Amino acid sequence: MSAADEPAGAEAAGPVPPAARVSNLNVANFLTLSRLVLVPVFVLALFAGGGSDTGWRYVATVLFAIASLTDQVDGWVARRYGLITDFGKIADPIADKALTGAALVGLSALGELSWWVTIVIAVREIGVTLLRFWVIRHGVIPASRGGKAKTLTQIAAIVAYLLPLPSGADPVCWVLMGIAVLLTVVTGFDYVLRAVRLRAAGRAVAKS
Repeated sequence: MSAADEPAGAEAAGPVPPAARVSNLNVANFLTLSRLVLVPVFVLALFAGGGSDTGWRYVATVLFAIASLTDQVDGWVARRYGLITDFGKIADPIADKALTGAALVGLSALGELSWWVTIVIAVREIGVTLLRFWVIRHGVIPASRGGKAKTLTQIAAIVAYLLPLPSGADPVCWVLMGIAVLLTVVTGFDYVLRAVRLRAAGRAVAKS
């Protein structure tokens, strides 16, 4: 599902209808697990050669791109073929945050990205994940345009930092990451408001 925010492609907020039991052994969950498996491989590639080896940086970038692609595909597969499971709902956001977090922490540890950027994004992403679990029995919050833009901008910014680009490209990296941080914070507040409203609506329906 979505790399770092709301479940991508959800059509509308509201109570989740009961569904027929689906086996956890399915393609969508396999893609999610493959993303988790790729995280430590990506980290090893990122730090190989002291983090400055050009060849390994390209490998790390490709691994991150592939993992990010599975993030977009697994949710679509789950919805298209009715493979949504409780395991997937839990594993998918964990895999998303593990991938993004590993990239940001790795770049900060290498001294290429300010720690405050990593901390701001990490706090927001973890908070949103906890909010998702908090309201999940009341319904699903639909993906917003801002959330989708945030996800794509985060991916683009991380890829720009991962690539062994010349120093002349630094301003581009800073702008991309700045936009990503701004969208991360703004959509985080929006998610909190919508989560509170959804929970309130769900509790009202349960009492009626």
